[in-house]
Amino acid sequence: MSTEFTSSAVAISSHGPAAPVSRRWTAAFSLVWFGYWMANLVPLQLLLPQQLQLIDPEHKVTDFALVNAASGLVVLIALPVCGALCDRSRNRFGRRRAWLGGGALVFAAGVVITGEQTTVLGVTVAWSATMLGLSAATAGLTAVIADRVPERQRGLISSAIYGPQALGVVVGIAMVAAFSLSAARAYLLIAVLLIVCALPFVFFYREVAHQAQHVLGLRTMVTSLGRSLKNREFAWAFGARLLVNLANSLGTCYALYFLIDGLQVSDPETSLLLITVVYLVAGLVATAIAGVLSDRLGRRRIFVALAALLQALAGFLLAAFPSLSMDIVASALMGGGFGAYMAVDQALITQVLPDAESRAKDLGIMNIGALVPPALAPLIASVIITSGLGYPVLFATVGVGAAIGAVLTYQVRSVR
Repeated sequence: MSTEFTSSAVAISSHGPAAPVSRRWTAAFSLVWFGYWMANLVPLQLLLPQQLQLIDPEHKVTDFALVNAASGLVVLIALPVCGALCDRSRNRFGRRRAWLGGGALVFAAGVVITGEQTTVLGVTVAWSATMLGLSAATAGLTAVIADRVPERQRGLISSAIYGPQALGVVVGIAMVAAFSLSAARAYLLIAVLLIVCALPFVFFYREVAHQAQHVLGLRTMVTSLGRSLKNREFAWAFGARLLVNLANSLGTCYALYFLIDGLQVSDPETSLLLITVVYLVAGLVATAIAGVLSDRLGRRRIFVALAALLQALAGFLLAAFPSLSMDIVASALMGGGFGAYMAVDQALITQVLPDAESRAKDLGIMNIGALVPPALAPLIASVIITSGLGYPVLFATVGVGAAIGAVLTYQVRSVR
């Protein structure tokens, strides 16, 4: 087995990791993210909307927004806190592995409990608690990149993170449909798969060497968070990521309800699977190409900006020509744009981290820009939809948000 999995610690220089990670390391890392995305996004795309439609069909749009708003608040607080605590954890299992493994267990338990709920309040509380596990797991997972992956490989490794995203959604939705699973059994299945996918990396990854740090107090934590956001490069990168992810989430969060209520298709579940597969294929291709190409050319910003503009185009097209065929075209543009964006943007943000000794905390702040938008988007979308503006205005908002995100990317001057 590769020495990077078996040695007690991997040395890291003052300039960052030097030794490249192997294909085996990359495959195990990608597998974790496959399970992670499935457990997070299949509920958001399918299971939660279906569950709320059964519980309260008349108010399903508002209910879904409230569930996600509550869980988004949890993520907003938990991500930077878990990241800061992860940086200062000391145990024999390893500070990153402990947070990844423990977070995955809490994440999986929360998913199972959510599937058992029969009230809107129960779903809200259970899914919000699930986000604590998600935040803890994310703290360990994203810090591993800055700890272990040299800059010349970060586009490739970022592709290994976001390449499995749509694949996890497609596989999860397909299994639920193929086996005609009830809500409770569907939640249980994806929770089990989350743990199975996490086990190889959790057991075989070894930590990099690091200096001991003092226990983090509340005042120190708040001061540290504020110091990171005062860094100009870090703040611009965070703002761009927040806007582009919000735009993408606005474009996808009510995909099932758009098919049912907006387009009134005869078989919305099958249509949802179709557009998700299109999103997947485009995303996989774009992720693989953009990540590797950005590594070879040593350029990040142009790829990130163009990928954001692809998503903007998808939003404007669907706003102007709402139909199932255009939804398919927009899904290809959205999936390709998002895959390329996140693959390269993840590499970009690891190059603007203010402090090498607080990577998990700073990445926790950055991850707010990736994980809070899916929770916040349904609230914003529900206001637009229920106010009478409808889906065209929602998709136009997608276009505007992604376009502004592309502009903000070019405010990051320290990365080519």
